[in-house]
Amino acid sequence: MNGDVVKLTVSTHKLPGYRATLRTAKRLTEEAVKVVERSVDGRMPDVQVVLTSERYLAEVATAAEIETAECTDKRVQSRALRSAKKLAGETDARAIPLADGGVLIVVNVDQHPNEATFAITLVHELVHAMQTSRKGVRDRLIAGLRNDLGVERLSRRQSREHDRCLEQEEREAYSREYLARRVVPSAAA
Repeated sequence: MNGDVVKLTVSTHKLPGYRATLRTAKRLTEEAVKVVERSVDGRMPDVQVVLTSERYLAEVATAAEIETAECTDKRVQSRALRSAKKLAGETDARAIPLADGGVLIVVNVDQHPNEATFAITLVHELVHAMQTSRKGVRDRLIAGLRNDLGVERLSRRQSREHDRCLEQEEREAYSREYLARRVVPSAAA
């Protein structure tokens, strides 16, 4: 770990009465960042963790994606939000690269009944955050977002390569979930 200080913010979006959950999330996030930084190649970018419900997950994630992809078409934005809402029920969390170089991690609190499950998800998404610091990954992810939103299309070859890289990154994130045991001893990934 180098001398750079990672800017870490943990907040809630439309979650009244979750003060204790927010305090716990802040503590677990700080610990998880340390564990992931020591164990995964890359440099931890600034991270914003937003806790929200299934109902608002799509709204927060899609707004970040639209901003990062510089998508101005209102029809495309509406379609992206509708599509994200359909998947929100099955989504534990999402890591989204931000235009400013940071990463937004949106967490569906409804999918996390205890600290252990939250720690596993957090470690998984923080691995994705670390991946964005690697050469070419952030640019590829943003190009993928721009492609998905129809802002700027990828060629078939670029699209296949992007999908292959996403699968590889997903496998790496799953393979590091065991690190959650260092954050919360009861987390058995």
